[in-house]
Amino acid sequence: MTRELKQEFTLRITQANKTQLITILYEMVLLYLDEAQEALRVEDKAEFKSAVRKIRGCMNELTASLNLDYELAQNLLQLYLYVNRELVQASSHYEPENLEHVRLVIGGLHKAYEKIEGQDTSGPVMGNTQAVYAGMTYGRNTLMENVADPASNRGFCV
Repeated sequence: MTRELKQEFTLRITQANKTQLITILYEMVLLYLDEAQEALRVEDKAEFKSAVRKIRGCMNELTASLNLDYELAQNLLQLYLYVNRELVQASSHYEPENLEHVRLVIGGLHKAYEKIEGQDTSGPVMGNTQAVYAGMTYGRNTLMENVADPASNRGFCV
C-alpha cells in the first residue's frame, strides 16, 4: 500500500461511522488481495506472505467487531471463518484460486455495505479528531489539504 493510500485510509477512518469502517476494512482486504496476487505473479513469496498476513489482520478486526447476539452476525462469522480458511490454504499452497474465493466473498460483502452506508445516520466513531479541509490552494489545478489546528489534542478525550 502506498503512502498516499495509507493517508487516505487514515483520513477516511477518522471521519467514518460504524458502517463506513466496515466498508473501509473490506476495501483494504481487496487492496491487499491485489498485492498478494501481484506477488504470486512475480513469484515473491515473502511479499505474498506479508499481504496475506495483512488480509488476516483485517479479517481478525472484522471478526472481533461482530455482535454475535444477532443472526446476521452469526452468518457473517461463518463467511469470515471461510475466508480465513481460504487464506491459510493460499498461504500454504501459493494457490491463486483461494485468493479468488476470498475476493468473491469480500467483494460481495463490500458491495452490500456500500449500499447500506447511506442508511447509517450515526456520526463518526472517533471523536476529537483534526478537521481536514480540501480545496484549490497554493497551486494551479492541485488539490491541497490543510489540517486545522495541528497542535490540538487528538484521539480520546479524557
